[in-house]
Amino acid sequence: MKRYEALAADIGKAIDDGTLRSGDRLPSVRCMSDSRGLSAATVFQAYYLLEARGLVQARDRSGYYVCAGAPQLSRASPAMRRDAAVQLPRDVFESIAEGIAHIDAGRVVPLGSPYPSPAYYPLARLAQHICAIPQDLDPRSIMEVPWSGHDELRRQIALRYQSAGVDVGVNEIIVTNGATEALHLCLAAATNPGDAVLVASPTSYGALQTLQQRGLRAIEIRTHVPDGIDLQELGDALVRNRPKACWLMTSFQNPTGSLMPESKKRAMIDLLSRFDVPLIEDDVHAELHFSDRRPLPAKAFDTHGLVMHCSSFSRSLAPGHGIGWAAPGRYAMDVARRKSTSSSSAPAMLQIAIAGYLKQGGYDKHLRKLRRTLANHQEQMLQAVARHFPAGTRATRSSGGYFVWLELPAGIDVMRVHTESLSMGISIAPGPLFSASRGFRNCLRLNYGHPWDTRAQEAIASLGALAAGRTGARRSALVTVAGDAAYVPVAVRTSPCEGLAVVDAARV
Repeated sequence: MKRYEALAADIGKAIDDGTLRSGDRLPSVRCMSDSRGLSAATVFQAYYLLEARGLVQARDRSGYYVCAGAPQLSRASPAMRRDAAVQLPRDVFESIAEGIAHIDAGRVVPLGSPYPSPAYYPLARLAQHICAIPQDLDPRSIMEVPWSGHDELRRQIALRYQSAGVDVGVNEIIVTNGATEALHLCLAAATNPGDAVLVASPTSYGALQTLQQRGLRAIEIRTHVPDGIDLQELGDALVRNRPKACWLMTSFQNPTGSLMPESKKRAMIDLLSRFDVPLIEDDVHAELHFSDRRPLPAKAFDTHGLVMHCSSFSRSLAPGHGIGWAAPGRYAMDVARRKSTSSSSAPAMLQIAIAGYLKQGGYDKHLRKLRRTLANHQEQMLQAVARHFPAGTRATRSSGGYFVWLELPAGIDVMRVHTESLSMGISIAPGPLFSASRGFRNCLRLNYGHPWDTRAQEAIASLGALAAGRTGARRSALVTVAGDAAYVPVAVRTSPCEGLAVVDAARV
């Protein structure tokens, strides 16, 4: 199948299943070209083909629209899977609770925070959408929002999948109370107490907490900072540990910022498919890319329904609003059943407001501004780290997200730096929080998603001095690494969009 035929087939499927409805405008040729990585000529060919089939029509100076009479939203049930139960391990680490308390204290320079600043989000616009919901709206239309989510919000989410080239229909999407609930529901659908779950090393401390709470065993897989987990180790762990699930962030991973290349995502899915092990894909940072095109999730390469894709609007649009979703593939019925019996639907007014904001447009404009801000902050933080941290410090330069992962010279204990920095009103996220075995004791994660002001600059200078164990800190060297290549010192580059200047922290 030629590329234009494949694009036409994707759009035709979206029309058939109701993701695109009569009168909907297709993405502009330029937007579709950018999002799919296709030439404008290829997109035009696809649109011409759809037009010839009577599915879309061109409107003068307006674009292409779905023809009247296109099928409405299908109510077909998603594929079923055999029922399963839930659970997780214990005795991982008490220091996590203390670390989170400090990170969320709010009275410190929040370099250790897990969230970006709410100042960068259109919260006032969302409030306007809530206020604009007609006061004469039938209260039952709010009270009776399906547990699976507001239909229009699910459709808008499906449209974003479709525009990115990911095959996810409306009926697979389950709106949740944030990404955390989505991840919990997916984990419950795939595992039972005592089961093994594969995770990256380092990985999100939230994932480790969840596994601990549910009585599951975390099996850590070595991670290469530039491109994600080691596939050789993953294969060995699949044979040796017989895991029931794999939980990963494949795009702008927390804490390292690593982005798994699409070729590696495809190879990983092929490997998991051979063992019939589902992937719970935490993809909350995917919209925060600094390049022109959003990286495809591993979900895009799944042909067996094994990927349970989870995300939310908390990092991209509405922090603190608790609107997330899951697209659980063949596990959809399990997840749907658990959602319907375990909790109420996400706040209806918020769902309606976010759906209205997405439908009206402006989301992509907001994202472009947010991405520029975060990319600029990353560059400023890396410059400051290079000025103030001790020689031998190595740092990640990610192509998205809002975290920098630092590896300090051997012998520096970040728990000491953590304790001393808190006394100075500065929070950091020390490396041991991100490992079930409490490794990475000379590593730490910094958040550049907050205003880069005098306080932040002075905090970096103070951290550098603490790391050096003295008031004067020598200039550090950033490094470039490609896979298993040796570290090569380089100067700080001016553009954070040139790829990754990183350290493979998993070798610590």
